[in-house]
Order: sequence, then structure tokens, then C-alpha cells
Amino acid sequence: MNVHRFDLAGSALEARASGALWWPDLRLICVSDLHLGKSERMARRGGALLPPYETEETLSRFEAEVSALDPRTVICLGDSFDDLGAARAVADEVGLRIRTMQAGRRWVWIEGNHDPGPVELGGEHLAEIALAGLVFRHIAAGDCPAGEVSGHYHPKHRLPRSGTSRPAFVYDDRRLILPAFGAYTGGLRCDTPVLRNLFSARAIAVLTGPSALAVPLM
Repeated sequence: MNVHRFDLAGSALEARASGALWWPDLRLICVSDLHLGKSERMARRGGALLPPYETEETLSRFEAEVSALDPRTVICLGDSFDDLGAARAVADEVGLRIRTMQAGRRWVWIEGNHDPGPVELGGEHLAEIALAGLVFRHIAAGDCPAGEVSGHYHPKHRLPRSGTSRPAFVYDDRRLILPAFGAYTGGLRCDTPVLRNLFSARAIAVLTGPSALAVPLM
């Protein structure tokens, strides 16, 4: 199945196998942690030299979701670029592709810890945004009212039988954390205390990949 449907604070949401969140009632798509330009940032800072194709792959997947869903609103939930230098170094072609996706719709860049300032690619640049009972921010607050949507942790969870891990959504009745959408992003296991302690015993992980597979977090 390509989607897992669930409710958060009275809103009907869909966790998609791609790693994107879809809110049908608002025609809103949300992705987190694109980390565009990660290979450029690592090379610039003297890190490992990675094949410089992650921006192409990430944008192609993002474009496919936007084309399929035709959202009215797009929220990029922080760490859209690997740092401000990567945002400034974005190629003209990449900027054109982003502006094409932005055309005719509301586009919100949420500030992340990797990209705390606005980028010169249009759209709104906000620390967080509240819409129809849900609050979208980059990092989960320790104690928050029901209806928080965040990213940052790049959660991943093991398949019950094979033991392999996939990026995963994690949610309970109060909050939702999205997986990283970027191609070169690692992940934090859902049983890591910093993640596990954010959720109740009723939490669900939705693994991405070939299908959206929902399993109990515990």
C-alpha cells in the first residue's frame, strides 16, 4: 500500500511510502530534511567526497510527489539545505526546478538547525506555522499540545522479520515526526532513548520504501 492513513488531533493525514506527508483536506504536502547540497557541503568542508547526485535524486522524487498530488500548500519542514553555503551554491537549474514547483501554490520553508536563515528561492520563511489545529516545526518540543508535526531526527525502524531498517514516520495521539526525505540522509533508530521518550506506548512507526508499512513502535 502506498499510503498509511491516520488521525492526529482530529485531522486525517496520510503517510506516503515516499516519505512525504499528505493532508487531503487542506491539499497540503509536507517533507522534511531534504538536505539539498550535502555532497557540496562535505567537499567544501574537507569531508568525504560523495557522488554529487543527491540533489538530483531528492528533487526528482519531490517533483513526482508534487505532480501526483497537485498540492495547494507545500511545507518544507527544515534542513531543506545542508547549510547556508549549500543554499547559496544552488545551481541555476535546481533553482528553476524549485521555482517551477512553487508556481501557483503557497510554499513555506520552516527554519532548521542546518539552514536557520531564509534562502533566496521564494516562498515564506518561518520558524513554525500553525494550520487548522496542527503546528509544523523542525524539532519536536519536549512538552507540547496534541497536533505537533516535526522532523530533525531522521527516524528509521527495523522491518519485523528481515531486520533491515527503513526511514519511518513515527506518531502517537500527540505528535508526528517525519522521516528525512533527502537521498544522502542517515537515520536515528526509533528505539534510541531521545526518540523513544517523545512518544507514548501506543506509538506507531510507518516504514517507507516499496510500501507504507505500519508497525507498533514498542
